[in-house]
Amino acid sequence: MSQSPTIRRYLVQRTLLFSALGFGLILLMASQAYQSSVRDSGKLVARTVAETTFNSMYQIMSQGWTRSQLEQFMSQLEHNASEESLSVSVLRGPIVMEKFGPINQPPFDAAMENALNSGQIIEMMKNDHLRTLYPLQARAVCTACHTNANIGDTLGLIEVRQNLAPQISSANQTLLLYMLGLAPLPLLLAFWSVRTITRSVNQSLDHLTESISQVESLQDLTGLNRQGRQFGFKELNSIFAQVSNLASKLRSIAVDKDLLEFEIRLLEKCVITSEVVRDWREYVNALMLDINQVIQIYTMFSIFKVDEELFDLEIFWLSTPTDQSRTMMERSVVQRLREHSHLFGHGEFKIRHNIANSGGSLNLSEQEIDLQVKSLLVETPKIGGIVGIGVQADTVRDQTKLLVIESILSTLLNVVGSVKAIYKYTRDLEYYATRDPLTNLYNQRMFWELLDYELDRSTRHGYKTAMLLIDLDNFKAINDGYGHACGDRLLTGLSEEMQQQLETGTVLARYGGDEFVVVLPEATLEQAGELAERLLHTVQNYRLKLDNEATTRATCSIGVGIYPDHADNRKDLFMFVDNLMYRAKSMGKDRIALPHDKDLADIFRDMNEKSLLVNKAIEERSILPAFQPICPLSGGRRAVEVLSRIQLPDNQLMSAAEFIEIAESMGRIHIIDYIVTEKAFDRVRRTGYDGLIFINLSPRSVLVADFLLKIRSLVNQYEIEPSRIVFEITERDTVKNMSLLEKFVQSLKDQGYQLAIDDFGSGFSSFHYLKYLPIDFVKIEGEFIANMAHDKRDMAFVTSITKLAKELNVQTVAEFVETEEVLELVRDAGIDYAQGYLIGRPGLELEGL
Repeated sequence: MSQSPTIRRYLVQRTLLFSALGFGLILLMASQAYQSSVRDSGKLVARTVAETTFNSMYQIMSQGWTRSQLEQFMSQLEHNASEESLSVSVLRGPIVMEKFGPINQPPFDAAMENALNSGQIIEMMKNDHLRTLYPLQARAVCTACHTNANIGDTLGLIEVRQNLAPQISSANQTLLLYMLGLAPLPLLLAFWSVRTITRSVNQSLDHLTESISQVESLQDLTGLNRQGRQFGFKELNSIFAQVSNLASKLRSIAVDKDLLEFEIRLLEKCVITSEVVRDWREYVNALMLDINQVIQIYTMFSIFKVDEELFDLEIFWLSTPTDQSRTMMERSVVQRLREHSHLFGHGEFKIRHNIANSGGSLNLSEQEIDLQVKSLLVETPKIGGIVGIGVQADTVRDQTKLLVIESILSTLLNVVGSVKAIYKYTRDLEYYATRDPLTNLYNQRMFWELLDYELDRSTRHGYKTAMLLIDLDNFKAINDGYGHACGDRLLTGLSEEMQQQLETGTVLARYGGDEFVVVLPEATLEQAGELAERLLHTVQNYRLKLDNEATTRATCSIGVGIYPDHADNRKDLFMFVDNLMYRAKSMGKDRIALPHDKDLADIFRDMNEKSLLVNKAIEERSILPAFQPICPLSGGRRAVEVLSRIQLPDNQLMSAAEFIEIAESMGRIHIIDYIVTEKAFDRVRRTGYDGLIFINLSPRSVLVADFLLKIRSLVNQYEIEPSRIVFEITERDTVKNMSLLEKFVQSLKDQGYQLAIDDFGSGFSSFHYLKYLPIDFVKIEGEFIANMAHDKRDMAFVTSITKLAKELNVQTVAEFVETEEVLELVRDAGIDYAQGYLIGRPGLELEGL
C-alpha cells in the first residue's frame, strides 16, 4: 500500500506543476495577442498605403500628368514596396478600360470581382500573408477625364500584399526571451510560500495531534471537549471543534473497557448446561454476584406467566434484605407491573425471594427503590413463559451504564426464560417419562426398562419372575356409554385400588388404553396366581359413582406367565402372557388364565401359528397399507398416515399392534416396511392423491444398509416427490447409537424427505431428537391430547410442547383426537394438524381422503 505524501511535498509538486502550466498558458496567450497586434498593424499599413497611393494618383491626374509619367510612378511604387516585404499593384477596372483601353495586368479573380462589385475593402490572411483589395471609387473631379463614369463607380483596385511572417517570428522570439528571464521569480516566490505555509500548518497539526493523542479514556474525552484551543487556522479550529463535538457524542455512547470485558464474560456464562437447568435460581444468583463486580445492583426480578390469572415473581437479592426492604420491593415491583394494565392488570402474583450472598444485609429506602428500578417487559410471553425482567441499581442515572444494564436485561430475558423453560420441561419430563399422566402408574416405556432389569437379575441370581397382563372387559362400552371422562375416572380409581394390593418391589404399569401389566420378582406360579386372584376381585368389587348417583363397574381378564419357565426373553414372555389373556377372554372374560401344563402346548401352538401367519404374510406380500387421515387445522397440506394390516383368511384384518412384536422378534420388520411402502406408493399414484404421506419407520430400517436405496428406487418408480414423504420415528426400541441415527436422518433430509417424531413427550429422547435432528413435524403423545380436556397437567404439557415447536419452526400434529371438545382445544392451542377417530379411522381406501 503506497504512502500518502506530506503536505510540503504535495505543495511543491503542485506548485511546480501549476507554475509550468501557468508559464505555458501565459506564453501562449501573449504570443497570440502579439501576433494579433502584428496582423492588425499590417491591415492598418495596407489601408494607409492604398489610400496614399490613391491620393497620389489623384494629385498626378489633377496636375495633368501624362500616361507615361503615371506608369513610371506606379512602377517605382511597386519597386520600393517589394523591398519592404510589401507589394502594391494598381489594377484598371472595366469602366477605365472601356475609355482608355486595357493594360498589361493579371486577370481578376473572385475576390477582385467581389471588391469591384461591392465597392468594399476586402482583407484576406493566409499563412501570415495579408492581401488587401482597396476599390478606387470615382469622385466628381474624376468624371472630367472618365466621362463614361459616374460618381461612386469603382474605376479599379489597389492590391496590397504583405508578408507578416518575419515580424511575427521576431515578436515571438523577443517575447520568449522576456518570459524566460522572468520565469525564476514566480518559482522563488512559490517555494517561499510553500515553506512558510507548511511550517505554520505543521505547527498547528502538531498541536492538534498532541491534543488528540492525550485521549486514553472516557474521562479524557471530557477534558478534550473543555480545552477550547486555537490552532492558527480557521479550518483547523473548525476541525478541532468537530473533534470535540465527536468526543461529546462518544462520551454519551461509549462503554469503558471494563464494561465491555464484563459483557463478554457475562455472555460466556450464558451457556445452558444441565447443572444450570437443575439449579437455575442459583445460576441467576451467581450472575448477580458477577454483575456487581462492575455495576452495583441490589436486586433483580423476573416475571413468568403461569396462566391468565397467575404470575410467578422471582426476586433475587444481592444480600439478605430487611423485612421492610422486602415488603417495599414487593409493593414497588407489583405496583409498576400493574401500571401495564394490558399485561398485569388482573391476576395474582406468586412471589419468591432468593438471596445471592446470605452473609451481608441490605436496607433500602422507599425513595431508592421507587426511583432506581429499571425493567424490560414484553407484550407476549417468551419461551418459558417469561414476560419481564428488571434490576434495582444505583447507577441507572449514568447513561453509559444504563445502556449496559439494558443490554444485560435483554440477554437475561432470553437466558432466564430459556433456563426456566428447560427446567419446567425437564421436571415434567422426569414425571411423564416414567409415569402415566392419567393414573400415575409406570408407563409402557418404564415397564420395559424395569422388566429388563428384573429379568437380568433373575438370570444372574437364578430365581423366577412372574408377569401378569390385565385387560379390562368391554371398556369401550363404558367410554361410549358414559363418555371418556367417566372412563378416565374408572381407570384412575382402579389403578389406586390395584396399587394397594401390591407389596413393595412389585411393579404395576399401565401398558396402554385399558391394559395393565404387573412384574412380580422372585415369585412362583402359585404366588402369581394368588396375586391375580386378588387383583381380579379388586376390579370386580370396585364401583364408580356417576353424576346421577348411579354406579358402574368393570371386569377384567388376566394372563399369567413365568420367566424363564415359559419364555427366555422379554418379548416372548409378553406374547405368552398376552395369549393367555386372550384365552381368558375367549373363555368368557372376567377370569384368570394360568399356564397349566396341559395348556402349554396349545399356547405355544397359538404363538407359533401367529409367527407362521406373520411370516406367511411377508412371503405372500399379503400385508396391506391402511390410510388414516390427518386434518390440517390452519390451511396446511392434507395428509395421511400409512399403517400396516395383515389380511386374515376370514377377510378380517390384523392390526399392527397384534403382529409388530412378532415381526421385530423375527428380525423381518423392515421387510414389512418395504411391502407397505411400495403398496402405499402404488395406491397414491393410481388415485392421484397429492397430499403428505406419513410412514412409520422401524428402528431396524436404520440398520439396514440398502434401506435408502430401496426407498429411492420406489420413489422414482412411482414418481412421488420426496418432499411429500414424512418418515416417523419413535423411541420404541430405537437406535441406541445416536451418531448412527443422525447420519441416517441426515441422509433422508439430503434426499428431500421430511421427518416427524411420533409420540412426542413420552420420554427424554423426544427432546434429544428435537435438539439434534432436523425435525419437520412433532406428533404429540396421544395420551396428553385425549386427557387435556380433563387434566390441567396434560393441557399445560400440550401447550408447552406447541410453544416450543413454534419457537423451533416445527409443525405439530395432535393424535387421539376423538371428540369435538378435544378438537376445539387442539385448535385453540395452535396445533397445526389433528389425527384421531373423530377425524377418520384407518381404511384401505385412499380415495376421498
